[in-house]
Amino acid sequence: MAIDTVRAKPTDRRREQRGWYFYDWACSVYSTSVLTVFLGPYLTSVAESAADADGFVHPLGIPVRAGSFFAYAVSLSVIVAVLVMPVVGAAADRTGRKKPLLGAAAYVGAAATAGMFFLDGDRYLLGGLLLVVANAAQSVAMMLYNSYLPQIAPPEERDAVSSRGWAFGYAAGSLVLVANLVLYTAHDTFGLTETAAVRVCLASAGLWWGAFTLVPLRRLRDRRPRPEEATAPGLRQLTATVRDMRRHPLTLAFLLAYLVYNDGIQTVISQASVYGSEELGLGQSTLIGAVLLVQVLAVAGALAMGRLARTYGAKRTILGSLVAWTVTLGAGFFLPAGAPLWFFVLAAGIGLVLGGSQALSRSLFSHLVPPGKEAEYFSAYELSDRGMSWLGPLLFGITYQLTGSYRDAILSLVAFFVIGFTLLARVPVRRAIGDAGNPVPERI
Repeated sequence: MAIDTVRAKPTDRRREQRGWYFYDWACSVYSTSVLTVFLGPYLTSVAESAADADGFVHPLGIPVRAGSFFAYAVSLSVIVAVLVMPVVGAAADRTGRKKPLLGAAAYVGAAATAGMFFLDGDRYLLGGLLLVVANAAQSVAMMLYNSYLPQIAPPEERDAVSSRGWAFGYAAGSLVLVANLVLYTAHDTFGLTETAAVRVCLASAGLWWGAFTLVPLRRLRDRRPRPEEATAPGLRQLTATVRDMRRHPLTLAFLLAYLVYNDGIQTVISQASVYGSEELGLGQSTLIGAVLLVQVLAVAGALAMGRLARTYGAKRTILGSLVAWTVTLGAGFFLPAGAPLWFFVLAAGIGLVLGGSQALSRSLFSHLVPPGKEAEYFSAYELSDRGMSWLGPLLFGITYQLTGSYRDAILSLVAFFVIGFTLLARVPVRRAIGDAGNPVPERI
């Protein structure tokens, strides 16, 4: 696989890389407009309209508070993704047909998202089902998408290629979020009710996702698996993958570090708006503006940190970003209530380190994957991302429950970045790359 990439003509490799960037451009709109901004509050309102006098809905006869339905649906989607990703990853490496599997996952997710246009009235079960399908499909598609990185970029290009992919995604998220906010805030001008505007915003993310997925499907190409890799069925190969990963303890050590600090990153993303509204008393327009600022600055941050990695290496740059995350959270603890300006400063700090820390983590992990096992190992990478993303919110919630302070809760997340920094600093990445059977870049 690595030889195939190195021998490819530079023009062919660049064409494939540009196609690869466009999947981030296609799917990031779902994460930004659907998950981060619109779906949570809207699905909660739909569930509340279907609730009984005590505020409960009853999916499958189970009493659930309407306000918790969205969170439970997200958790269920994670469980589905955790079950599906390893099997799909094994099948992708065994058959060498990643592109059809990527297309299938992407269009299932896009169709489910577009179907959210029909989420109105008291159809909370439809909303929950569409969310589970879309979120699980997104996880599977991202696993396959990420696994292309070591195949389309030689070692010396991966930091830059991965950073550009993240930048494309944040740029698309910003562009569509601006359009959605214009439609939402001026819905009367367009002859729409507020709920109809939200449904259009949700559905447009699915249409965008599906339309731009055509670009990577045209430009990416499948690689033929080596004969010794094409014999085991999916579940047997999955078991073999788990055993194989135990033979690469340094790769597992990196995954553990990534699991810890990325859980902190994901929790900051999901809980920052709660901190802004409940602790700082900021309005919805301020919070949405802060999300948009994060998206815009994440583009610059991803590209800038990609350049820093060329000079200082990916590992050192990630470690520096974890220090920046720690300082940012520490500053967030002291933010004055009712001061939007300082909340925007905090959002700017998050945006500048968000894209780069994620992009360089992806490119660094790509060096630690044994050739021919890209999709399987990246399924473990996505499992580290999706499957353990409950630890941070749990700590945040417990801290708030014990102290009654969102300031203490946000400060508690510093632990993830301090522990993640310590674990990552202990990983000898040069030796880990060599042990995985890959060439060691000059700077890593």
